[in-house]
Amino acid sequence: MRGPCPAAWPIAALLVGYPAWWALGFGGLCVIAVAPAMAAVLWRRRPIRAPRGFGLWLLLLAGYLISAVMLGEMPPGTYGEFGAGRLIGYLMRLALYVSLLVMVLYLGNLTEKELPQLTLVRMLGALFVTTVAGGLLGVFAPRATFTSPVETVLPDWISGNPFVHNLIHPTAAQTQWVLGHPSPRPEAPFEWANAWGGNLSVLLVWFVVGWWVYGGPRRRTAAVALVALAAIPVVYSLNRGLWLGLGVAAAYLLLRLGGRARVATCAILTAAALVFALSPLRAMVGQRLESPHSNDIRAFTVTATLAAAGTSPIIGYGNTRNARGNHRTITTGKTDWCVTCGHPPLGGDGHLWHLMITQGFTGAALYVAFFAGAVRRHWRDRSPIGVAGVLVMILTLLYMFVYDGLVTPLSLYLISFALLWRNSMARTAA
Repeated sequence: MRGPCPAAWPIAALLVGYPAWWALGFGGLCVIAVAPAMAAVLWRRRPIRAPRGFGLWLLLLAGYLISAVMLGEMPPGTYGEFGAGRLIGYLMRLALYVSLLVMVLYLGNLTEKELPQLTLVRMLGALFVTTVAGGLLGVFAPRATFTSPVETVLPDWISGNPFVHNLIHPTAAQTQWVLGHPSPRPEAPFEWANAWGGNLSVLLVWFVVGWWVYGGPRRRTAAVALVALAAIPVVYSLNRGLWLGLGVAAAYLLLRLGGRARVATCAILTAAALVFALSPLRAMVGQRLESPHSNDIRAFTVTATLAAAGTSPIIGYGNTRNARGNHRTITTGKTDWCVTCGHPPLGGDGHLWHLMITQGFTGAALYVAFFAGAVRRHWRDRSPIGVAGVLVMILTLLYMFVYDGLVTPLSLYLISFALLWRNSMARTAA
């Protein structure tokens, strides 16, 4: 495998160096930090190529810019005042969207010599190893946390913003009442427990390609050991979306693969299911499936989000809003007699709903069209990278119903999109 040239250092710093970014407090924001370097590389090699379907992403970005005019408005059933917190959230999301646009164009305009496909795949595999390590930390040391350097230098009115705090404050796990008692759910090195789950499944896809499909005996042995270790935090994450995603991935592979590859996949899945059934982890999964406490919360927020989005269906409201009451009460927040009365943020239960409240039904439709179009265009690519990339696009469309794509998940989705684009250019050139 050829190594990357100097022009590829920004993506290497982003993926391989992610643990350092997380410890510094940048975490998912590191793509914003390296985007200027990527833009500088692009500037030196004009004219810039763009992938098919990228106009949809440009329209999505344009719609987000227009939605800023609604930041001061309040849809029915919500409350709050236009202030610094709402503006900061909007500007951070805008910076992320612009940075991701730059990143995709940067990756697609690097040549195979500058950044071999397998090298990029293995960079994602390195982040998978980091994710497994973070998951194990969350299982065995769930209270591990520390104040990052970024957190110490930011003023309190910024670092105290809940959205910002989750991004800059490194934490091993989120403790939630999922099983009727406090249960730690791994989140390191990402911003939320759900982000950890979705990211792990996407990175697992690329890890298998880089370490098993294109790996020698040593890499394959290490791959088996790492995937086995990953099963521990996967179960302890209590993440039903992740479990569903892994099931969809297994079904997809059985559909797309043929011959000996399909037989081998069936054997691996059967062996994994047998080991799981005989392990103590099975009881925890059963307990989680019998405790769907979050369903009522999701139903409330999704219904409230649809109602709010319906009052500004074209451009949305630019940022999320807090609903009045929750699924248990109509009060506006916690009181001495109702400590469980919270303010569920609209659009927080899936990126599709997030887009509806921030950019209206138009933004949600553009997002779906962008990733569904990638599936359609690249479905015939039967190479390992093509099959894997299409799987990630399908997982993206699945996860938009249950996971917020911001911040790190969207970066991984678009790196996967760039891999598909690069693959298509290589096949066309051949």
